[in-house]
Amino acid sequence: MTLTYSPPDTDAELVADLLVTDRAIGEYESQAYQRILKTHEEWPAKGYNFDLAAGLRVIQFVEEYCKHHAGEWAGTPMLLENWQKVILLETFGWKRADGFRVYRTLWLELGRKNGKSCLASAVALYLLLADHEQGSEVYSSATKRDQAKIVFDFAKNMVAQSNELAKHCRVQRGNISVLRSSSKFEPLSAEGSTLDGLNPHGIIIDELHSHKTREVYDKLVTACASRRQPLTVCITTAGLYDPAQIGWQLHEHATSILAGRVEDDTWFCWISAADEGDDPYTVETWEKANPNLGTSVYPSFLEQRSAEAISQPSSLNAFTRLHLNQWTKQVERWLDMEHWDACNHEVNLDELEGRECYIGLDLSSKLDLTALALIFPPTDDDLWRLSVNCYIPRESMMERERIDRIPYSMWERDGWITPTEGDVIDYRWIEKDIFELSERFNVQEVAYDPWSAQQMALRIRDDMGLSVVPIRQGFMSLSEPTKEFERLVVSGKLAHGGNSCLTWQANNVTCRHDPAGNIKPDKSGKTHKIDGIAASIISLARASLWDGGSVYEEEGIFVL
Repeated sequence: MTLTYSPPDTDAELVADLLVTDRAIGEYESQAYQRILKTHEEWPAKGYNFDLAAGLRVIQFVEEYCKHHAGEWAGTPMLLENWQKVILLETFGWKRADGFRVYRTLWLELGRKNGKSCLASAVALYLLLADHEQGSEVYSSATKRDQAKIVFDFAKNMVAQSNELAKHCRVQRGNISVLRSSSKFEPLSAEGSTLDGLNPHGIIIDELHSHKTREVYDKLVTACASRRQPLTVCITTAGLYDPAQIGWQLHEHATSILAGRVEDDTWFCWISAADEGDDPYTVETWEKANPNLGTSVYPSFLEQRSAEAISQPSSLNAFTRLHLNQWTKQVERWLDMEHWDACNHEVNLDELEGRECYIGLDLSSKLDLTALALIFPPTDDDLWRLSVNCYIPRESMMERERIDRIPYSMWERDGWITPTEGDVIDYRWIEKDIFELSERFNVQEVAYDPWSAQQMALRIRDDMGLSVVPIRQGFMSLSEPTKEFERLVVSGKLAHGGNSCLTWQANNVTCRHDPAGNIKPDKSGKTHKIDGIAASIISLARASLWDGGSVYEEEGIFVL
């Protein structure tokens, strides 16, 4: 493969011109600009040389031989944005006195859909085909093999669309090989045992924020020891703040380099992110985390996602993380109590007799409350009516009231909580209440957590003839009904009857996120019970299907 290029007479000026932009940039990206310009001033004194031609060669390779394979640009050349050109020029242009590259790690951290994977795929092909490395081994890795295959599959499609690349490559299901140089490109699973014996020249590690441990990263990087100029490309979006996880640790290293607190000439860092305190709903903020805004990231899409975050405050964490590239805590307070208090509509069970309803159960034995939630889909007034009763062992109630300073006795007098005899919850009380409720109302289903209520569920089914449905307490099962519960509260379409025990629990709920943006409720403290809210969400999970169907059921989220 022959690549020709005509480098201009200058280098620093060219790079500086490419950095000029009229979009808003955040602090990290500004620091990256400053560091880039500073290297051109100071690095020659270290004995480093900027080989502009080498950087331009990579750009030419990408734009001439790599094509998009999906969307509106499918089949068209991969024409790089200026910010992408800068990254390639700097990463591949700086050379040590021995002629090999200075940078050994490219840290690329951006919001979703800004072309990270596509760019990484093109770089992987360059390392495979055009980096003058005999026996080049290039690997893409992630926490799951399917994720690792994203970059690999991009590369496969690029080869398929280029006659020039196809001439040199043999493409198989899980391998791209170059016979003349004994080189290969493969996706890897995240299992550490499969990473032994590798000799990588290029590594693409995708979505580092999802990695729980350092094992994959450390094994791959240390495996490069016998190569003269290996390159590790880390592409990620911001994740959940956790000092123990490799993603946050490397993010901290990158930001320390950009801020000048740490000197590491082997790392090139580019982070496009909104700044702390930015208004998440403005175009200016979106620009900071999305350098491809208007190109591969459409403002209309971010408008939609930001609107969801406004109507569902729990979605703000995911929007902030995925589209503003800001690291967030795993848990956060969930419900706005002003919205909750506005749902203080009457729930008169006598007036609801005969109505269709759904029961949700959250059971405990001793330390937590047990909760039974009864939810009625709307009829004429568009309100979902919720009635929740909690149960507590009488023998421990007074002691827990004294120690925890929680007014259980008051809630008993008000009818919001039922003490059962003994020092553990007597499930016979709950079964009796369910039977009585089934006599008064048209109970469609009883939803329960299979971990704690399997035996009771069997008795309810066999002795009462009611339909019972297990709902697992994971992110996938609870995310959509949790969001739906929140939507009802925010829109004022939930009536909870002024239940003060349930209000206390609503104030205790935090929202836990997984890396995929799913959520589920969690309690904010050891004594901060949320069982009534959990039972309410479980009941809503089934009640939300009352009008004849739901995407939740169609997608197989619930275990029936």
